[in-house]
Amino acid sequence: MAAPLMPKATAVWLVENTALTFEQIADFCQLHPLEIQAIADGEVANQMQGLDPVANGQTTAEEIERCQADPEARLKLSPQALPPQVFKHKGPRYTPISKRQDKPDAIAFLLKSHPELSDTQITKLIGTTKPTIAAVRDRTHWNSPNIKARHPVELGLCTFAELERALSTARARRPAQEAALDDEEPQRLEG
Repeated sequence: MAAPLMPKATAVWLVENTALTFEQIADFCQLHPLEIQAIADGEVANQMQGLDPVANGQTTAEEIERCQADPEARLKLSPQALPPQVFKHKGPRYTPISKRQDKPDAIAFLLKSHPELSDTQITKLIGTTKPTIAAVRDRTHWNSPNIKARHPVELGLCTFAELERALSTARARRPAQEAALDDEEPQRLEG
């Protein structure tokens, strides 16, 4: 369950302004009941300004009244109080200027160590272009003498999880491609 914004300040307000039990407040604010008791005794957060959970939309007055009437009931956080889910966009990956010169090194590493990766996967993984991959592969890149194969995760161009995901996708696709090639071979020999 998600906790309210600023749980200790919310607990201070609930202790001062409601007749909720320490357990109810502790459960709502995701704090320990002894901490709520210490707030009530003035030992903890005695200078802290309380935060009204009704005013900032984290719960409703009706919800507080319902829980005051039933000591076994638990306060619920309002659905609109939960932060919106953040989605990663599918746009091109931004690489800082300081890391852009490392891309050919990462491409060389992936071409050498993981030949099962397609050019498209390398493009998405590192944020480069297919002509750059071809230039590194053919050693026609303008900086070919200085390219050293270095791991893209160590260079900070991708995460280990992204690399593993790309490798597992490439390995899963590989048996299907090999089976398709095996089916074509007998036809070529017969024809």
